[in-house]
Amino acid sequence: MLNLPTDKRYITAPLVLIFAAIIIFATPLSELFEYNRSLFSHGEYWRLITAHFSHSNSYHLMLNLAGVALIWALHGEYYDVKKYALALFLLALYTGGGLYIFYPENTLYNGLSGVLHGLIIVGALIDCQKGMKTGYLLFIGVWLKIAWEQYAGPSAELGQLINARVATEAHLIGAISGIFVYAKLNRHALRENITQ
Repeated sequence: MLNLPTDKRYITAPLVLIFAAIIIFATPLSELFEYNRSLFSHGEYWRLITAHFSHSNSYHLMLNLAGVALIWALHGEYYDVKKYALALFLLALYTGGGLYIFYPENTLYNGLSGVLHGLIIVGALIDCQKGMKTGYLLFIGVWLKIAWEQYAGPSAELGQLINARVATEAHLIGAISGIFVYAKLNRHALRENITQ
């Protein structure tokens, strides 16, 4: 039987994220949240963070919210509200910053997929730290998926469904960011392992 992390401390932050993404999508102001390189360069710095909570259409939103739910089901017990909020903020900041620095040709972006790739990596690394073999499989599986995306390019079919180009570079940056966020969130446990 699946033992979902339904305790309030584990479910609150993912629910807030889901409702925030729905509210942002439903508002006529949603364009104020998306990553727009030109507007960011002219002082609209919030877009680096908020872009991840904006979506191109309802399919894009539903796919990303399904990802939030899946990651909560897999690793929800690893995050209380504070840890989840910090992970989301750092992953959004690092992914948005990475897009700005390393992909100047990417002028528009929205969606949670880069952040979600980072969250999957954080959870997989915690699984590995706990000695769970599935963590290694998940970690390797995510990197194989990302390698394939970098080789084959974005899925045209998925791009048509979400009415936007699939930003595979955000998946890559998000996953790399996940390694750094894992180290930040688990620095005390990592120090103990090093000193033993």
